[in-house]
Amino acid sequence: MTLMNVLVDFARSGRIGPLHCGMPLTQAEDLLGPGRPHPAIRMRPDIDGYSHAWNGLELSITQRLVSGISISLRPGSTTKLPPLVLPDSESYPSTVLREDLIAGLDAVDCRHDINDRLTFGQQSSILTQPANVCAVFFTPGRDDHVPHRERLYLGAIHKHTV
Repeated sequence: MTLMNVLVDFARSGRIGPLHCGMPLTQAEDLLGPGRPHPAIRMRPDIDGYSHAWNGLELSITQRLVSGISISLRPGSTTKLPPLVLPDSESYPSTVLREDLIAGLDAVDCRHDINDRLTFGQQSSILTQPANVCAVFFTPGRDDHVPHRERLYLGAIHKHTV
């Protein structure tokens, strides 16, 4: 299993392994172990809409249910994901070119359309169908060590329930 496999499967299905929107936080924690709750949750445990993080994986929680799943990447760096998400790995290179993810989606017949709401300036976004997963791409920052500074790289891929 590679990072690209995880990203393509998530974009196609809206799930990361057994993780999915609508599952109870307790079930996610049983699978992943305890996450790092957002500081607001530590102050008010009943507050909604804040995330629990497991390195590069974040789950947004609303009424103790997973309302969003997100993987954040930084081009030219590495990302750490829980073993449930990416087995046999402490960290993976997190440099994913837009065209490589698009090619991966095309290879598994995952339809994707431009997301006009998040496509502007030096940023581009797609929404996959039918899973409704959003991938956001951008040109690298000044401190990002990448070979092609003019190309678009994946910064985040996420799914949220309404």
